[in-house]
This record gives sequence, structure tokens and C-alpha cells, in this order.
Amino acid sequence: MITFNACDSYIEEDIFSDITSENFIDENTADQLVVGIYVSLRDIYKDYNLKFLGTDLFTIKGELNSFSTTNDYFGFTSGTGGSAWIRNYDLVSKANTAINRYENQINWSDSKLGEKAYGIAQARALRGLAFFNMVQQYGGMVLELDEPTTIRSDYTRSTEEETYAQIIADLEAAIPDLLDNPETGRFSKRAAQHVLAEVYLTRGYSSFASATDFDTAATLAEAAIGSYDIRSQTFAEVFSYDNQVNDEILFAVQWGSGGLTTDQVNTKHSIFMNQVANYPGVNRTTTPYGFSSANMMPTPYFYTLFADNDSRDDATIHRAILADVDEPTAPDPIVAGDTVVYYPKAALDATELAERLDRYWVYQPDQYLFGLPDDIPGVNYLYSLNPERTNFPIFKKFDDEIFNETTDGARDTFVFRVAGTHLLAAEAYLGAGNTASALMHLNIVRERATGVANEYASVTIDDILNERALELAGEANRWAVLKRTGKLEERINLYNPHVIDHGTFDSSIHLLRPIPSSELELSDGSLLQNPGY
Repeated sequence: MITFNACDSYIEEDIFSDITSENFIDENTADQLVVGIYVSLRDIYKDYNLKFLGTDLFTIKGELNSFSTTNDYFGFTSGTGGSAWIRNYDLVSKANTAINRYENQINWSDSKLGEKAYGIAQARALRGLAFFNMVQQYGGMVLELDEPTTIRSDYTRSTEEETYAQIIADLEAAIPDLLDNPETGRFSKRAAQHVLAEVYLTRGYSSFASATDFDTAATLAEAAIGSYDIRSQTFAEVFSYDNQVNDEILFAVQWGSGGLTTDQVNTKHSIFMNQVANYPGVNRTTTPYGFSSANMMPTPYFYTLFADNDSRDDATIHRAILADVDEPTAPDPIVAGDTVVYYPKAALDATELAERLDRYWVYQPDQYLFGLPDDIPGVNYLYSLNPERTNFPIFKKFDDEIFNETTDGARDTFVFRVAGTHLLAAEAYLGAGNTASALMHLNIVRERATGVANEYASVTIDDILNERALELAGEANRWAVLKRTGKLEERINLYNPHVIDHGTFDSSIHLLRPIPSSELELSDGSLLQNPGY
């Protein structure tokens, strides 16, 4: 199997035939074990619901009285949300296999001992990342560190404190042997420092925190940032389709248009959008926007965060949907290239609204949810003529150029960016009581977006959360960030419309996810469920 970067190259998986398990793995082919770990990241970072739904930034597209287990915490059971557990443990299993084979099975010549250390470092760093993904969702994990060779059912969970200790041990052991500038698609030293900074930062809020966790997180974030200045390219340039391998990206999950068909099945272009193919003039198979694959949308609150001078607005969302085919039967005949729907940043007055509704539909900022606004008499584009009932500015920054409706995307998925590292540093310095340094990092991110230096004169955790929303929406795990900062319950009750209407969030239960019921059934009672499920 050969996989390629969306732009030029990627880690290669070789095709072998006429081989046996005994003669396949040697020092010349061992890297294929490591490459297999990277492939597992694709499913992990295509798993969106637990990261985004049930937060202040994302909700479901249904009517306000419609229910969603993940979003409004209604009916959450042990059968919900198990994919994050399964997919991350798949990576852990592959990492354990690679580490065991590297250490115990392969005979390494002296000239390849550096490759041995590098392979183990990548496996340990990725294992640490997988455990971190899981501990934030589930709490203490089963810390299985050996290659699976037998069927077992006696697994038991470690404490959350023990899980964090293992994650830190993996990442700290890996960092010295990782490369500063590795092959595209591989985990770099700075990417591992970014993850370890977030691990220490998250532990810093816990009951078992060390007194130095926030300071350690800040130091690691500074190291991950290095000498790179994010202001050297605009936010729009970072997300340009032709610029996917750029200096701001610390780590990305690789996709591409070559190699096997599995290299081109990213779906990120199809989330955070309504069904634009329902609009006249927008063809389902030829539209440049794609076809919606998820029941997720930004909350109205998200759109209010963009200031007039914030350049991220134009790069993040589509405020106009353009036709790609002629539609002579539309309320006002449409020609390809015409605007079909427009979403203004600020509400239009009655005169301008009526004038625009003669040419296309307009949805005001307070109409970005499911619903049917009252028709404006005498205009061509009556709201009642629009077949799509959920209308909102869809995401733009994940737009792909090679896709087939909901899937077959080839755009890389950015996992860590230096802008995000600045925001980790700001949060860590704030936690450590160093507001001057927190402000410096926060203002660097803000300046790139607005062109205004030192725009923030003071800093709170809500300032950092709002800046993270603008900079990292749809990238960072918003649920985990709100959980660690103690802001989840407060902000969903303020900003998630479905939670406000009928949410059942209970902090004694829902700050952890349920362990999958299938895992409990296979454990013969040794694996304990989280409280309340």
C-alpha cells in the first residue's frame, strides 16, 4: 500500500507478496510497522461527534425540540460514543506491536541503531497521543503496554493519575529521539512537545496536579513554537489548498489523490454544512461545496465572535452560496455563478433586505438555525419557497478540491498548528499567574487575524476560549478544552440552543463518557463502568 501527501509526498507503505510473518520483519522492513500506526490516525481524526457536539460552538441541525444524545446529554448510555475508545486502542495495539518487535524480535546492526531508536520514539509518541485522546473522554484507562498475543478478558482500568503519568512517560521518552524536521507526515519533536504541553496543562487543572504543571506546559509550548512567527503568513494562506505542507503545521493526518483508494476518503469537507444541494442552482454532484455528511452545525453564538476586522471570518465560512448550474425555474432565474443564498455578518435593514430578496435568499444572523422565517411580501425569494429549512454559513476552511459528495476527500487534516501552541502557552501562563506572557501569546494570534498589535489589554480564560473558537474551530477538541477549563456546563447553558431548550447535562456524570458496553461484556466484570452510566 502506498499513501501520499495531498500535495506532494507521504510516508510510503510497501507492497510485499510471497512472504511469511517469519521473514517479513527485519531491520530493513521494520518501518512498515510504524507506518501502520500513522494509518490508524485517519479513523481517529474522522471521528467528530465527541469532539464537537455538546459544546458552545456546535449543535445539531434539527428543530430546537429535537433530541441528540451527544449534543444535549439526553439518554447517554454505554452504547454511545464508543468509537473513540475502539479507534484509539487500535492505534495503541499497533504501537505496542511495533515497540515489542523493535526491541525484542529484530536483530539490529550497529549502523541502524539510530533507526531503531527513531522507530520506537514514534511509536511511543503516538501511543501517548492515543492515551491522551482517551483519558480526556473516559478518565483512567487500561494501560496495556504489551503486544497483544492472546485473547484476554481480565483487563482493569488504571486511575486517571496513573494514566497521565504513563502518557508523560511515553512522550518524554520519545522526544529526544524524534527528528526536528522529519519526512512529511511523521511526528516531529515539536509536535510531541505541543502534545506534552497540553498534557501538563490539562493535568494542571486536576486534583492530582503538580505545582509546576502550568510552568512546565508553558516551557514546552515555547519549545514547540520555536522561532516560527505565525504572522509570516495569513490565516487564509495557512488553509490554502495548495499550501497544505507549510511551516505552521506541526502535525497533520495525511490524505492524497494517489495510491490506494483509502488514501482519498477524508470527509472533513462535508461537516458543518447544511444540504446546499437543496438550493436551486446547486448541483449535488458538481457543487464545489460538497454534500453534508453530519448532523452538526455551528451555534449562532459562534458567528457572533467574529469582529468586523477579523480576517478569519472570510477564510473560515462561506457567507454566500453560489450556483454552479443554471436554474431557469428559480423564483428569479439563476445563472451559474449567481448568488443563491447570502448570510450577512450584521443584520440588514428592511429596505436592503427586501431589495436583496428579489435576487436571492438572505438569512439574518438571528435566523441561523432550523426554521421558516416569515415571508417578506412582494419579493421574488420568499422563505417558504426554499426547500432547505436549516440555513447557516457553512464552513469554508476545510473545503476540498477532490471529493465525491460526502467522501473521497484528499485534503490533509491539520491536527496541531503553531497558532494553537500559542494559545496553549497563553492558557498555561495564565494558570501559572504570568499574565504578561499570557497576553503576549494571545495577542500574537489576534494580531495575525486583525492586524492590530496588543489588542488585548487584559486576559481571562474566557478570552482564550473565544480566541481558540475563532482560530481552531473544527480542529481542536472543543469538548475536552471546555472540560479541562471547568467551563463546559457554563458555556453550553449559555450558548448551545438545544441544551438551553432541553439539555440534561449532569456534571457528576457527563464530564466522563461511558465505557463501551461491548468492552464491559467482554471483560467478565473486571472492567468498571464510569459513574452514572
